[in-house]
Amino acid sequence: MNNYPKFAKIDNKQYGINTDYKVALKCIDVAESTNVTDEERALAIIFLLFGEKGLNDANNWERLLKVALKYLRCNQEETDGNIEEKNMDFKQDWGYIRTSFFYDYKIDLDVTSLHWWSFYEKTCGLSEKCILNRIRFLRDFDVSQIKDITEKEKWIKQKQQVALKEEKTAEEKRLDKLFKKQMKGEWQNECRWVLKN
Repeated sequence: MNNYPKFAKIDNKQYGINTDYKVALKCIDVAESTNVTDEERALAIIFLLFGEKGLNDANNWERLLKVALKYLRCNQEETDGNIEEKNMDFKQDWGYIRTSFFYDYKIDLDVTSLHWWSFYEKTCGLSEKCILNRIRFLRDFDVSQIKDITEKEKWIKQKQQVALKEEKTAEEKRLDKLFKKQMKGEWQNECRWVLKN
């Protein structure tokens, strides 16, 4: 029997947690979003995990957010110090995750509901043979240890094929759009708008 939390308790008030892993993944997506303010981000996470009851209790927002972040970290302490390069992204690697869960656990994530902590534990426990961990190994592999140039080029190409894409900020996306318009000769109206603001 697992001991996964289903409720948060603050000042004798009990808040039910929406424990479905899909909700936690949405919270992570919101936390990493650059299109919202910190306050909007915090309130969205509180609403997703604790629903209307949490959102309507403004006196406890700060404490609910702390509980939410601890819950999303699966009760693990926040790590300080060296930040390792990310070798997995729930959103970008979703296809690999789904396939790996079916390969290792015979769990179809499209039809199965799991507690977030169970989903996280199972993700950490995937075998080395599954596609996700083979991709992660490739992302982490240090090509500098390969001496043969041809072999090194093969590894570099493979790493590039599976590399995580960097998410662009809203400002970067706007500038990319402006650049594309300039290249097409559609830039005059956009530039006037930029100069007015």
